[in-house]
Amino acid sequence: MANRIRVILADDHDVLRKGIRFLLAEDAHIEILAEAADGREAVRLAEQLHPDVVIMDIAMPHLNGIEAAEKITRKCRNVGVIILSMYSDEEYIVRALAAGAKGYLMKDAAEPDMLRAVRAVAAGRTFFSPSVVEILLDDYVQRLQREGLQDSYDLLTEREREVLQLLAEGKTNKEVASLLDLGVSTVETHRLNLMQKLGLHNTAELVLYAVKKKILKV
Repeated sequence: MANRIRVILADDHDVLRKGIRFLLAEDAHIEILAEAADGREAVRLAEQLHPDVVIMDIAMPHLNGIEAAEKITRKCRNVGVIILSMYSDEEYIVRALAAGAKGYLMKDAAEPDMLRAVRAVAAGRTFFSPSVVEILLDDYVQRLQREGLQDSYDLLTEREREVLQLLAEGKTNKEVASLLDLGVSTVETHRLNLMQKLGLHNTAELVLYAVKKKILKV
């Protein structure tokens, strides 16, 4: 079948892998290429098979999911990683995004979201469990209130908002420049300006901000 989404599953628990495989089998457009029981095996399989998506537990032997995600996304630029986690802390989410992950699912609520997450990440979009989005929004509002800050989104120009969304969607500076018919240096300037205005320091924070502001569809 043409245009199938090719997936690798990585988790050290056989029962969980079987459960995910059963869920994904509902979609005839998804193909399970291989399974890994630890982080190093997941990296090796991703380099060998070049899947569209790797679904990976955050806590695995030999190499944890976040470190494995960083290696996979650095070596295989077109692979989208979905992290499975028991942790909803923003610290873990930021680390996962900084490692290049495109999705973050809570293990206790992964079943209803798994298929949507795979389809979204395979299409180059991000996906977060609804409970994670709620936590991020609550944390964001509480931080603004606690620190007496105001949301600076209204300070952005229309062009900076366009650049913000495209960057949060995972586009490179070159891709953004092509889409907006701008020079790469101009995009870099817009990126620097918007991140300064919003108090952001890296791409992971930019993606989280876009989620909190509902700029990204998750």
